[in-house]
Order: sequence, then C-alpha cells, then structure tokens
Amino acid sequence: MTQQPGVLRIPSMKERCSEAEWQARVDLAACYRLVDLYGMSDMMANHISSHVPGEKGAFLINPYGMMYEEITASCLIKVDQDGNILSKPDFGELDYGINKAGYVIHSAVHAARPDVACVIHTHSWASMAVSSLECGLLPLTQTAMRFLKIGYHDYQGVVLNTEEQASLLADLGESEAVIFRNHGALVVGRSVGEAFNWMHRLELACRAQIGAMSCNTPLKAVPQNILEETWNNYQPGTRRPYGLMEWPALLRKLDRMDPGFRD
Repeated sequence: MTQQPGVLRIPSMKERCSEAEWQARVDLAACYRLVDLYGMSDMMANHISSHVPGEKGAFLINPYGMMYEEITASCLIKVDQDGNILSKPDFGELDYGINKAGYVIHSAVHAARPDVACVIHTHSWASMAVSSLECGLLPLTQTAMRFLKIGYHDYQGVVLNTEEQASLLADLGESEAVIFRNHGALVVGRSVGEAFNWMHRLELACRAQIGAMSCNTPLKAVPQNILEETWNNYQPGTRRPYGLMEWPALLRKLDRMDPGFRD
C-alpha cells in the first residue's frame, strides 16, 4: 500500500463486494464525511454503521483509528452480529480493526430493528450538554418538537458489556432517536440519508436549546396540543421519508468538495 504524507491509500474493495454493498459503502462513507463537516464528529471516536443489503446480520462500520474526514467506501469493515470480521481492506502495518464499544451498540440495534439500515452515534458538544441536563431535550423550537417523544438511556459507563444492550434497546423502542444520558445521542434511519437527516435535526435542536438557555431569560413554552400536532406532522405517513430529497444534494456537495469518499 503506497502512501502520501497525510493520506492513507486503501486498496479498492469494489471488486470484492456486490453492487448493493458497494453502494452502501459509498453512502456510509459520505455520511462519515458529512457528520464531520457539520461539526458532529469526535476525532476517531463514535461510529456510524450501515446494514449490508442482501446479507442478513452483516453491517459496515469504521476502522478504529481513522478520522471521519478520511473515511472512504473501501476502508469500511464488514462484520457480523457476533463481531467477527467478514471482510476488510489491507491496511498494511496499521492493521485497523473495530472498536468494541461501537460493536456492542450498533450490533444490538441492527439485530433488533430489521427496519433500520443506518445507526449514527455522536458525542457532539451540544448533544453531550443536553444529555447532562435533568430536563433533557425541551420542545422549544419547531425542530425540537420533532423529538417530542425522544427516548432516554441512563448512563452505565463505557458501553463494553453486552448486558447493557437490552436496556438500550428498550429505551430506543421503535423510535428514531434516543439520548444517552451524560453521554451523547443515537439515531436510526431506514436509509443512510434518513439517519443523517435525523441526526442533523437533533443536533440543531440541541444547539438551539443550549443557546436559548444560555441567555438567562425566561423560555417561551408552546401549548401541549400544538406540540402534539407538530410532532404528528413529522411522523411517517404524514410526509415523504426524511433524506429522500436532501441526500442526493448532500452527495453533490461532497463531490464538489472532495469526491475521495467514493474510493
């Protein structure tokens, strides 16, 4: 594997996977780049995963040791529900593997929620701040009202024990988002584009709340019936799937900036 200063050259995996898996790889690599671009990454910590279409129990996740901004379609590692590595590129002497905490969280969600294609977990400053507030996420803005019924998962330490999977799944339920108390946030989506849309909006809601609460002035509440009506307008069946229109535009944005995620 030849390298240039500051750039990892990963051998292409395109000929080693199905067309459907390659597309999943491209979309997932794009999601990593976008999470970093929109200020939600935590260096090489955290994870975004995608199922592998047509391969039950298999999902793609980042190699532990690479920054979000350098993730490519070929560098992603395919694992099964037991954490076994099914395929990965030649990383040379770096020989990257996967992070156990990421596997514990993401494997649980993919196994329990067959409707989920993508799982995003972040430690952004805004989600960590809201996760540490007793009040949690408040429905102060229209964007936050989308998360009126968001779940909460109490902190139990670094997620290394599979025994925590059951309570995590119970707190997520059938919803799209959960706040990990004193930790961060997690969202799921039926596509990579939908999951990114959920996380982007959750991040905006958290930032807006922290900004409003920092003003040290009374907060304006919205009547409960209006909150419920607004929340309902964001539910499946009342609008097109999230990310359907945004994702192609976001891919074009990345292509203009750096199409290397497709490699």
